[in-house]
Amino acid sequence: MTNQSCQNQFILLGFSDRPWLEHILFGFVLIFYLVTLVGNIIIILVSRLDPSLHTPMYFFLTNLSLLDLCFTTSSIPQLLFNLGGPDKTISSTGCAIQLFMFLGLGGTECLLLAVMAYDRFTAICKPLHYSVIMHPQLCWQLVSVAWGMGLLNSLVMSPVTMMLPRCGRCRVKHFLCEMPALIKIACVDTAAVEGTVFILSVIIVLVPLSLILVSYSYIAQAVLKIKSAAGRKKAFNTCGSHLTVVALFYGNIIYMYMQPGNNSSQDQGKFLTLFYNLVTPMLNPLIYTLRNKDVKEAMKKLGPRK
Repeated sequence: MTNQSCQNQFILLGFSDRPWLEHILFGFVLIFYLVTLVGNIIIILVSRLDPSLHTPMYFFLTNLSLLDLCFTTSSIPQLLFNLGGPDKTISSTGCAIQLFMFLGLGGTECLLLAVMAYDRFTAICKPLHYSVIMHPQLCWQLVSVAWGMGLLNSLVMSPVTMMLPRCGRCRVKHFLCEMPALIKIACVDTAAVEGTVFILSVIIVLVPLSLILVSYSYIAQAVLKIKSAAGRKKAFNTCGSHLTVVALFYGNIIYMYMQPGNNSSQDQGKFLTLFYNLVTPMLNPLIYTLRNKDVKEAMKKLGPRK
């Protein structure tokens, strides 16, 4: 590929070094993607159609499902296209859009999970004031801040990353236009960009995670004060689904971005990115339906009757 053509498109190498694996991955990715679409759409419909689920908790869950739908759709269709044939290219415009969505939606999910932790903190630690504190206007404001901050992060980092000089390099060692992979093929010193990325990562990733940990430390103290075993079990069930989602999402992100930049860690990074970009959004609806009696009851009511 010539330097001129590299100005208009990128080559996503993805898993092309393992041709035998691409055919297997295509089937798995397609199945997981369809399950992700169906599962999250069901969560959104059930939460909106059943009046008993018109609460702050399910309002945030609906936003999480919508976020997961957009997040996985930002890259999986392109991955399926690349896995299904010899063409591994993506246009510069498509790459920029993919990077913008990936950064924006990923940042939004970090913040939204923190908002959901605050909701659980209020429900368990301040149950008598819950309906007053978590009023609809505040819920909309919290969600708007999460989406706004995520998109603002992307508005800052996407142009900076895409405008880095690459001197004709266009072979990206990833299956999507991810920021670290694009920075690696730059032909200039990227220390300033990497410093900015670190600062924004602290704000977008570590600050929300810290708020989640603080919220659950207070929740744990409140639960331990509950005398009845049934009360403690109910409180743990209320938070269990959210904690599982937080562990899956943050665990993969932190592990992946703390790896050194050698070839083995790059391979691990691709599979970990695939995990939290596809498997985690697929598991979220299952986690919330399998562990949540309210959602299961709502699905029964909305399902076909004999």
